[in-house]
Amino acid sequence: MSSSPQNTLKNSSDAALRPDTWDEYVGQSHIKENLSVLLRASLARGDPPEHLLFYGPPGLGKTTLAHLIAKETRKQIKITSGPAIEKVGDLASILTNLSEGDILFIDEIHRLNKMIEEVLYPAMESRVLDIILGKGPSARTIQLELPAFTLVAATTRIALLSSPLRSRFSGGTFRLEFYSLPEMEQIIRRSAKILGVELAPGAEMEVAKRSRATPRTANYLLKRARDYAQVHGLPLHKDTIRKALNLLEIDEEGLTASDRKMLSVMIEKFGGGPVGISTISTALHEEDGTVEEVYEPYLIQMGFLERTPRGRMATKRAYEHLGFDIPGDKQGKLI
Repeated sequence: MSSSPQNTLKNSSDAALRPDTWDEYVGQSHIKENLSVLLRASLARGDPPEHLLFYGPPGLGKTTLAHLIAKETRKQIKITSGPAIEKVGDLASILTNLSEGDILFIDEIHRLNKMIEEVLYPAMESRVLDIILGKGPSARTIQLELPAFTLVAATTRIALLSSPLRSRFSGGTFRLEFYSLPEMEQIIRRSAKILGVELAPGAEMEVAKRSRATPRTANYLLKRARDYAQVHGLPLHKDTIRKALNLLEIDEEGLTASDRKMLSVMIEKFGGGPVGISTISTALHEEDGTVEEVYEPYLIQMGFLERTPRGRMATKRAYEHLGFDIPGDKQGKLI
């Protein structure tokens, strides 16, 4: 940890930890292979790549892919998000300020309102912008030509995208998957090098196990472990990382205090389920969307929770992990 304060500030940012090349981008091999073909072919033709849609849980690298596409095409990237585009005029301003071949990245595109979607369709398909001037019988439409551009969109909730919008991503729609432990270790070693911290042998595994198979979470945990080691004057070995992440109440399976509370409530108050999402939300004093989008995906991925037609159920693994006795009629199988 010998970096100067200026370097430490620079290297601690999330942007500094973002991969700069395809070789540095770990995982998502099927997506990288498809993008390689798409980009090489479009560059050979001299055309901008076709529009692309990435979806999956947050923190898996959707924004990073957009940046790498811009670097591969040697074009500018303009970044915005669905909630930031409130009016048709906002979208018109963005589109008319694009240059030939630019990459337009729209994060959380599922939050675009329908009126803005309607304006986006001809821009994506025909590179024109239809603008209505005036109101009522005197209203008229003018059509503005747009430069050739590539829309790269990201969403965590693809089901909320309308079918007409999804169908216009002619370059492909790709789902980002959770990362394996070896991939997470590789990402953590690279991030540690950028942060200027030295990990003891095996220390990266302690971070990887708790990272919820998500690079963004891994980088967050690594920085917090670095802080703990710095404050206490300790090397970053396995015991130091365990102490730092225990302080954050993150266990060896990556479960947070809120995750464990949700499972405990299901087991103690509702016999492990089945129980409806609204009932769980009420018991936790959380919104339904928070439970579905924040807690559930990882718990299901790791086998602690199961969705059934009758509701959510805690699995045998959840009972064992939290130290609860498994009911006699549920021994030996997932529940």
